[in-house]
Amino acid sequence: MASRKEVAAAAGVSVRTVSNVVNGFQHVAPETRERVLEAIERLSYRPSELARSLKTGRSGLVGLMLPELDVPYFAELVRVFVEHGVKYGMTVVIDQTDGDRERELSWIGRARNGSLFDALILSPLGLLDEDLKLIPPDLPVMFLGEHAYPGFDQVAVDGVAASRDAVTHLIETGRTQIAAIGAEADNRGTSAQRLEGYTKALGDAGLPFDERRVGWVERFSRFEGYQSMTRILESGTAIDAAFCFTDTIALGALRALNDFGLRVPEDVALVGFDDIDDGRYAVPSLSTVHPDKVSIATTAFTRLMRRLGGEKLGPEFTTAPYELVIRESSAR
Repeated sequence: MASRKEVAAAAGVSVRTVSNVVNGFQHVAPETRERVLEAIERLSYRPSELARSLKTGRSGLVGLMLPELDVPYFAELVRVFVEHGVKYGMTVVIDQTDGDRERELSWIGRARNGSLFDALILSPLGLLDEDLKLIPPDLPVMFLGEHAYPGFDQVAVDGVAASRDAVTHLIETGRTQIAAIGAEADNRGTSAQRLEGYTKALGDAGLPFDERRVGWVERFSRFEGYQSMTRILESGTAIDAAFCFTDTIALGALRALNDFGLRVPEDVALVGFDDIDDGRYAVPSLSTVHPDKVSIATTAFTRLMRRLGGEKLGPEFTTAPYELVIRESSAR
């Protein structure tokens, strides 16, 4: 394995500069940092974690808390975060909470009690606003998702705008009886924003909102998508399109439509959200909103590393880019 001196020689910098990059210090020019990171990867250099921990008082560990790991979107997001962790010389430790408030609180409790994590990346479902007061003020934290977490760094796609674009696309293809599949009873965060975007798109086009075309779910899964679409079809409510709040919901809805003898997109068009691999290879392939997962991970790590480097930063909300990807399921 290469030494730090060899990395410095390959990058054309001093050994101290390599150390600054490895330890996350921010007073390194961006082009120099990239040159060092490229040399680290090319030479397969791995710093001694024990030595670094003793010297810096840091573990090199970032905790990533997600509600569900068997959801394809989160699985794909994990991969991107792990890759970014390697780039910054950090190890990403992942845990699943199932959106349970007590399990999410346990993460905060561990941080308060001096856990090994240098920083946390959190995507909670159960935490209450009052729980945020328990987060140590000196701990670098990045929140993911569309529910607001005032006072903290956060990165998320604009769920309202993206959903509005998706439904507008369906309207522009001539659909006027559009269902929304994925509404949740607690009406917070992701579900609330996507329902709002759906409603706004209908309003933009002068189409009425019909509660009968709103499909409710308990979680974002294929099963719930199947059940929700089935209930709408069994009710006799006419639909010619559906905006599904996730691709997994859309895949379940696609199966329900097939079971009822309805063709996609000829009889009912579908658009999902998340752009997971499964949707690209479904028959028909699934139109969807593509959130920029790389941008989300880059934003998260950039902010965390700047904080770990000692910069005094105020909280910042970053809107990640997205793209509407049109495939076979909504073609006309």
